[in-house]
Amino acid sequence: MIFTHDTEHALAVVVDLINTGPAASGAEELAGMPGLHAFVDRNAISDIGELGGADLARVVDLRERFHAVFRAGDVPAAVQKINEIVGEVRTTPHLTDHDGYDWHVHYFAPGAPVGEHLAADCGMALAYVVAAGELDRLRTCEAPDCSRVLVDLSRNRCRRYCDSRTCGNRMHVAAYRARQREAAL
Repeated sequence: MIFTHDTEHALAVVVDLINTGPAASGAEELAGMPGLHAFVDRNAISDIGELGGADLARVVDLRERFHAVFRAGDVPAAVQKINEIVGEVRTTPHLTDHDGYDWHVHYFAPGAPVGEHLAADCGMALAYVVAAGELDRLRTCEAPDCSRVLVDLSRNRCRRYCDSRTCGNRMHVAAYRARQREAAL
């Protein structure tokens, strides 16, 4: 494990959030409240109040801003974007042990709106990545027809595709077939 459990969880939430948008996946998965509820449930986002239209708008805005961090060309650009995100929320760091996990830090106020929750926790997770000198772990899938993002948490930094079962398999099969064609010549 490169980062703590809560940081890795927050990074997974950021990736899922970015990949719900048309810029990454080609389809808008947060078009309405059912999409937001599905996202919150899928990522086990806890300790938030009732979801409303303002929450949806804030989460969609955050999605684009988090995506800009992944597309930042260098550390100073990423730092500026992350600082803008976390600087807009009231962070209330506190220790918690819920859902069977040992003590870890949440950065959002208990009961905060989902947008503040995501901005604080996910923004801080991205800050930890940059502070650790690991910005290059924030990537876009290398499959030519895929724009989804990923966080490479592999020990040797070798993850290239958003999903090994889809993009990874497709690219490996294509490379295998190309080698077979070349060998047949």
